[in-house]
Amino acid sequence: MRGWWREISGLVLPVDCGGCGSPRTPLCEECAWALYGTAARRARPVPEPAGLPVVHAAAPYADAVRAVLLAHKERGALGLARPLGVALAGAVRAGLPRVAGPLLLVPVPSARRAVRARGHDAARRIALAAAGELRRTGTEARALPVLRQWRAVADQSGLTARGRVANLAGALEVVAGGGRLLGRGRAVLVDDLMTTGASLVEAARALRAAAGPRFPRPLQLSAAVVAVPPISFEMNRN
Repeated sequence: MRGWWREISGLVLPVDCGGCGSPRTPLCEECAWALYGTAARRARPVPEPAGLPVVHAAAPYADAVRAVLLAHKERGALGLARPLGVALAGAVRAGLPRVAGPLLLVPVPSARRAVRARGHDAARRIALAAAGELRRTGTEARALPVLRQWRAVADQSGLTARGRVANLAGALEVVAGGGRLLGRGRAVLVDDLMTTGASLVEAARALRAAAGPRFPRPLQLSAAVVAVPPISFEMNRN
């Protein structure tokens, strides 16, 4: 019921900019520029955990970008999924500039309790929007939500980077039949935000384990996110 109400209210109720609160627009030009107006770039958390695939990010997680992500994820501003998808698509392209496709965008799943509380799965919604944007601009792509949490994990907030990796270790798996689908294109792990990289490390492990001997060569993985902490974004300018 909550998810249905958010879908309807996002279409019929007046909206303000998710970044700065400017009236009568879900995203003003200035905040849109902060989100996807600059070139996406390689991002590395500090410290960088072992097993992390190459990650590209669209923007630093600060100011308007932070506000937009929180408005979409926590406050159900579902109209922001499309601009967030545009930003994510830019990060995907930055990581695979010469790829012809097909691209398989695999969203990192949220905990079930978080999805229930929010009324929607933010990463999955943004992945769908990004796949649509990539297709619109000539790249064959689809969202492939084949990952799921098979065991409960502790709340990540307050944990150290090492603690987050340990907390998530072995927590994800690929759904039945998902490994076969991964062989139909180039897999790109996607998420709205990377902080320590622990979620992407665990997601990459689960995908590689599912691929196993099915593939004639090791599964090639990259990752793309909308935003990362400024230090992870700005240190990679050169």
